[in-house]
Amino acid sequence: MRTAHAFGASFVFTVGAVYARDEANRADTSDTAGNLPLYEFPDVESLRLPRDCALVGIEILDQAAELPSFRHPRAAAYVLGPERGALSPSLVALCEHVVKIPTRFSINLALAGALVMYDRMISLGRFPGRPVAPGGPPVELPKQAFGPPRLKRRRK
Repeated sequence: MRTAHAFGASFVFTVGAVYARDEANRADTSDTAGNLPLYEFPDVESLRLPRDCALVGIEILDQAAELPSFRHPRAAAYVLGPERGALSPSLVALCEHVVKIPTRFSINLALAGALVMYDRMISLGRFPGRPVAPGGPPVELPKQAFGPPRLKRRRK
């Protein structure tokens, strides 16, 4: 949860988990609990996300997309299974996308969450491109162009 806070998450949530806030606060120098809403759902059936927020499961499944090839939705919530466990089939069924991290074996839950959030951050285009040569200068982002407003069609 502290890592989600560091990467600018809007909220964090648990499903059927026991979160020991006092224990977590001992190592949390950023005061995540005081800065980030925490939604605690007792079970999968109770899970509610904001409108148009895609649920993305992070799990090692054959049909899962590999993280380096995955295009992150603009509005998304990521759900990871418990340490030494897996997402339940009912939770996977709720996911719009399932993604796996292409490692040779399962990795620590906190590391998996950090990798997914880092991949989201760099893939959504907030940073200039990487240089062609090692250590070379980064490719600059194009300057923001402003123009007349673009109106969307209204739904009937």
